[in-house]
Amino acid sequence: MAKTSTSSAGGRRTGKSVPATRRRIDYSDIPRLADAQLRAAKRLGRPPIGERTRQLVAIRIDPDVLEGFRKEAEARHMGYQTLMHDVLAKYLSAGK
Repeated sequence: MAKTSTSSAGGRRTGKSVPATRRRIDYSDIPRLADAQLRAAKRLGRPPIGERTRQLVAIRIDPDVLEGFRKEAEARHMGYQTLMHDVLAKYLSAGK
């Protein structure tokens, strides 16, 4: 028998109940924003680095490996994900 995934990574729910956040909400009484308000709005999330936005992925990493990257990144005063990106990019460029 095939295993069925219970991961929420796809953003889908397996149950039949509809969460309160997905029920129909009446937005008709909310006033429209003026163009100046929209221009002044701040972007949420991380800004793009370089010409293209980095892609969000989920991977499974051994806890010891992850801890090693976190410690090394802290010693270098940088984020561990940035360090992982740099290591992977360097590995790929070395293979060419």
